[in-house]
Amino acid sequence: MADLSANFLGIKSPNPFWLASAPPTDKQYNVLRAFEAGWGGVVWKTLGSQVKNVSSRYSSIDYGGTKMMGFNNIELISDRPLDINLREIAECVRLFPDRAMIVSLMADNTREKWHELIAQVEDTGAHGLELNFGCPHGMTERGMGAAVGQDPEIAKMVVEWVMEKATLPVITKLTPNVHSVVPTGRAAVEGGTHALSLINTIQSITGVDLDTFVPNPYVAGKSVYGGYCGPAVKPIALKMLTTIAQDPLTARMPISGIGGVSTWKDAVEFMLLGASNVQVCTAAMKHGFRIVDDMIDGMNNWMDEKGFKTLDDFIGKSVPTITHWEDLDINYHIVANIDQDKCIHCGLCYIACEDTSHQSINLSFGNPFNTYSIKEDECVGCNLCKLVCPVDSCITMVEQRKGDDYVNWKEFQRRGLPLNDH
Repeated sequence: MADLSANFLGIKSPNPFWLASAPPTDKQYNVLRAFEAGWGGVVWKTLGSQVKNVSSRYSSIDYGGTKMMGFNNIELISDRPLDINLREIAECVRLFPDRAMIVSLMADNTREKWHELIAQVEDTGAHGLELNFGCPHGMTERGMGAAVGQDPEIAKMVVEWVMEKATLPVITKLTPNVHSVVPTGRAAVEGGTHALSLINTIQSITGVDLDTFVPNPYVAGKSVYGGYCGPAVKPIALKMLTTIAQDPLTARMPISGIGGVSTWKDAVEFMLLGASNVQVCTAAMKHGFRIVDDMIDGMNNWMDEKGFKTLDDFIGKSVPTITHWEDLDINYHIVANIDQDKCIHCGLCYIACEDTSHQSINLSFGNPFNTYSIKEDECVGCNLCKLVCPVDSCITMVEQRKGDDYVNWKEFQRRGLPLNDH
């Protein structure tokens, strides 16, 4: 059986599944339940100057019968007294010494406040610190959260303050509310951080109540931009993760992947694109802590199937496959193929192709049902028909190269090869 044990900055855990800094890691009661359920570690909900939260706090987007496809929150950092948090962190470490205990921090923006908070947290026996440079709401007006993560110079300065005092491993959490996460990631590395985590939540409005006319979540007739997470943000998180894994400076850092991890497959994808472990929030809030069983079993079975013995055998394996558009092979070509034995004659492929794509599917009217076939000379291999088809493996894409040699766009232009003749 594969070995799922993780070692992140020397912080060991029985598996790579951590709970992210969020309501599920707000107190001892939750964290102990999580550890009993099998989670490898937690990032304790962000500590700093105590705040007062509002009600309500959450909203979501449901899509295609799936609840909470996207999840939005306007909750701030911990609203519990610091001394209670510190005492409970120490107790959790005592009871579960084999689990990773990382504490998220967002101090007031002075060197002294950061040093004071770090000293207090390190006294708990925690294993690491995560710097919250990403909270997108309710903290930016104080020069905290995303206001730090959006300015590389400030981010570097704060990391330098932290590194003056910290003796524990330091992880810097990046905000996605920027054009690119790389500048702040590089700044954090230059400031001395030991690792990076990403992404934090994305500023959002999930929708407007058509009766009250107020966006959700509703607070006495008003609302604000919230932080968006859940399955809907996964593609954005994977892209930003990959840019960090490809940059020569930030690629040297261990990365904790966050953003829509709901299944073991999601976790594997994050790790293939450079993450050393993953953090989970929305999926646990929707399904409860026991979902970690499926994540552990699924990753174990997949690793066994692929012949991977340890996590290091596949971490980052997909990063080299991400290139630039102008370097893609223009001679590589695929066409669709419809398996008539599997086809249910719904016509979705034909409608999609005929109305919005390349008119590459034949419609043959019949009795009792219509049949569909591919016009191979017209098919550009866009995948749309395969994506809309409701039957697994009914439509497949078959390779039909345009030439034996590899030719990218730059070489295509250099040779003066012909463009499409319409």
